[in-house]
Amino acid sequence: MGLFDAAFDSIGGVLSDQWKDIVTSAPFDEHTLVAPGIRKRTQDGHGNNFGSEDILSNGTVIFVPENTAAFVFSQSGIEQVITTPGGYEYRNGEASVFDEKDRKETGVGQILFDQAAERFGFSGIAPEEKRVAFVNLREIRNVKFGTRGPLVYHDLFYETDLELFAYGSFTVRVTNPTLFVRNFVPAGVISYSFDDRTVREQMIAEFLHSFNVAVNELSAEHRISELPSQANDIRNRISSDEGNAGTWASRFGMELVAVAVENIEFSDESRELVRQFSEKKMSVAAYEDVSEHAANVAAQQMIAQGVRDNGLGDAGGMIFGMNLADGLSPRNASQVSPQAASIPTETAAAKPEAHAAASLSDQIALVKQLKELLDAGILTEEEFEKKKRDVLGL
Repeated sequence: MGLFDAAFDSIGGVLSDQWKDIVTSAPFDEHTLVAPGIRKRTQDGHGNNFGSEDILSNGTVIFVPENTAAFVFSQSGIEQVITTPGGYEYRNGEASVFDEKDRKETGVGQILFDQAAERFGFSGIAPEEKRVAFVNLREIRNVKFGTRGPLVYHDLFYETDLELFAYGSFTVRVTNPTLFVRNFVPAGVISYSFDDRTVREQMIAEFLHSFNVAVNELSAEHRISELPSQANDIRNRISSDEGNAGTWASRFGMELVAVAVENIEFSDESRELVRQFSEKKMSVAAYEDVSEHAANVAAQQMIAQGVRDNGLGDAGGMIFGMNLADGLSPRNASQVSPQAASIPTETAAAKPEAHAAASLSDQIALVKQLKELLDAGILTEEEFEKKKRDVLGL
């Protein structure tokens, strides 16, 4: 019975596999690297092609979508690669009675007899195997990564080593599909994706190693807060790394296209260091503000005491006092500013009539300055009234 079964299987298999096929790729998603070729079985309710999945007949049409590469695999590996979009007729499969060239060269009867006899020796199984798969040549985007442990970053701003955790995503693209299939895709696999855990773990581990190298190189130039804006520089440094992700192009025919650093977090210890640093800096700034205010008050007090002891004289003397306030500090309270020192002595001896000749706007400005000295306690009410009359020529 086994021989009769093998004979019937051989004849049935030969007849069903005579049909020519139409093969295109299965749908791709964002992370699909390799998708299997699928056969078109029906069209608008017509057709009923149930030939073997691993047999390609001569005359079969392979449709290659945009941004994909089609691979025909036989038992020995890659048989043919098609990288240009379009429809292609396959001519290296089993002879078909529906193929005009095969009928002319071999004849219908000889085609059926030869194939049935060959399969009979293998208990009805065809000794050949042909499959089609498609490699995605588009960018594989949004591959998430995150540092698994703290990354030590020597921040020049804080002048210390800080621990950080970085999170983001990267984008890759297959640039050499033949090298990619031979060195990256496991043998016999016609469906592969970055969503596969084993794929992601290895690639992300290599990426993170190169990422750490790139980030440490940047620590000599940039603060931690500037790292997200250096994504292009990080990508270039990763691509030029002599190990791990930097070797993807030569090892796997795949290149790193982009890196996006989405978030950076300090470890608890580093966050405390940064907080202490900020507090100390704020304390120093507050101390400097208080010191500057104290210096101004001391200078005003010294000027006021000098005015009370020696008087201001006429309007020129008043202007001298005002400029003196600008030029003094606790360290040089006894010195006058260059502007005040440059006032001619005859100005100090000028008569009230000289101010009357000044423009009205100048007189108003001088009176306002006198009022400021009065409000600051440098002039008494009596001195203010006297100097105001002098300025206005009253």
